[in-house]
Amino acid sequence: MNPDSNKFNYQCTDCGQVFNDTELRYLCPDCSRNQNPEEPPKGVLKVRYHYNEIKKKHTTFKSLKNSEFLDLYPVENLDSFPPLHVGQTPLYKKTELDAKNLGSELYLKDDSQNPTYSFKDRASILVAAFAKERNFDVIITASTGNAGSSLAGICASSGQKAIVLVPEKAPIAKLTQIIMYGAKIVPVKGTYDDAFDLSVEATRKFGWYNRNTAFNPLTIEGKKSASFELFDQMNEQIPDKIFVPVGDGVILSGIYKGFEDLLELGFTDKMPVVVAVQSSGSNNLINNVYSENLQFKPGNTIADSISVDIPRNFFMAKQFLLKYHGEVLSVDDKAILTASKKLSENTGLFSEPAAATAFAGYLDYLKNNRLTPGSKNVVLLTGSGLKDLNAVQQIISIPDAIHNLAELQKLIL
Repeated sequence: MNPDSNKFNYQCTDCGQVFNDTELRYLCPDCSRNQNPEEPPKGVLKVRYHYNEIKKKHTTFKSLKNSEFLDLYPVENLDSFPPLHVGQTPLYKKTELDAKNLGSELYLKDDSQNPTYSFKDRASILVAAFAKERNFDVIITASTGNAGSSLAGICASSGQKAIVLVPEKAPIAKLTQIIMYGAKIVPVKGTYDDAFDLSVEATRKFGWYNRNTAFNPLTIEGKKSASFELFDQMNEQIPDKIFVPVGDGVILSGIYKGFEDLLELGFTDKMPVVVAVQSSGSNNLINNVYSENLQFKPGNTIADSISVDIPRNFFMAKQFLLKYHGEVLSVDDKAILTASKKLSENTGLFSEPAAATAFAGYLDYLKNNRLTPGSKNVVLLTGSGLKDLNAVQQIISIPDAIHNLAELQKLIL
C-alpha cells in the first residue's frame, strides 16, 4: 500500500488547476478562498486518472471489470475496502406498467439492496478505504440521514469511528440506523446546510477526515460505480436516458463521471442523456443551471434526502449537464407520492420519496410522450421506503378490524 504513488490528480472544476494526490485535498485552495456562504462551494475537485496508462493495461472492459475497477479508484489496495458488500445491485427490466405496454424498455436500478439500504454506501465505502490508507481513525459527515447511516454502517464493519451531524428534523428511522450502528450522532439546530458548515469547521479544528457530499471529491468517485455496473448489466450498451434524483448534485455527477471514465478509455463513444429530477419544493440546482444570476430558496419537500438549500455540487453538476446535453425536470410532492405507490404496486420495490422522485420524472416523460419508442430508460432507485415510513402515511389507509367471514367477504369481494 503506497498512498503516495501519484495514481491520480485532482483538477479544479472552476479554474482547471491540477494538483497531485500526495496531499490531502477537499476544495481548490484558490477558488474556495473567498467563498460566498450564500452560494455553492467554488473549487470542487474532479479526480483524473492516467487514462493512457490504463488503456495499455486494460484493452477491454472485461479486463477492467475483472480487476474490480481498482485502476479507476483513488485507493491502492482492494484489501483497504471495508468488508460489507456494496454495489452490484439488481437491475430489473420492465416493459409494462398497470398492465399496459410501455412502448420502450424501463430498467430499475435498486440500490436499496446496499448494506444500509441506500446509494450512499457507494461513496461511504470508498471514503472509508481512502481514510484507512491515509491513517485517519475518525470520519465526520453532515447528513439528512442516508449519508450518515451509510457512513455509520460502513465504519461499524471496518472498526472506524464515525461522527454524524444531522439537522434536528431528520427522519427518526434514519437517525435510529445511525445510533444502532454505534456512530456518534450530533443533532444540529437548523438545516442540513447548518450541519454541513459545522462539520467543515470541526474538520479544520480537529483534523478529522470529512466525508461531506461534494466537499470531498471521493464521494463522486464512489458513486460512479453505478455507471460501471449499468454498462456491464446492459451488455456494454449505453442507456438512452437515466433518471436521477437530485439534491446536491453528487449522484448526478457520479453517474456522469463513471460514463466519462469509460469514454476516456474508449470503451464507449456515447454518453446517456441524464435527466436531473428534483422536487419542485427543493429545486435549487435545476432552477439555476441555465441562469447566470444564482438564486437559492429554502427547500420544503417530502423528499428529505434531496431537500437542500444550497446544492453543494452545483458547479460540477452544471458543467456535466451542459457539456453532455442533460435534461432537467421538477415534480411536485403529490407526483412523488403517486409515483412511489405506482412503483410499489407494479414492481414490489418500495422506495423512499427521494428515489421515487426519479420515477416520477420517468412517469412525466412517459405521459408526455418524451420517450423514444424502443428506447432503454434507467431509473435510479436510491433508497428504501423503510427509511421514512411517515412520508407515505397520507396515501395509505388501513381498514378497521373485522369480526367474521361475512365481513371479510364484504371487504374483499
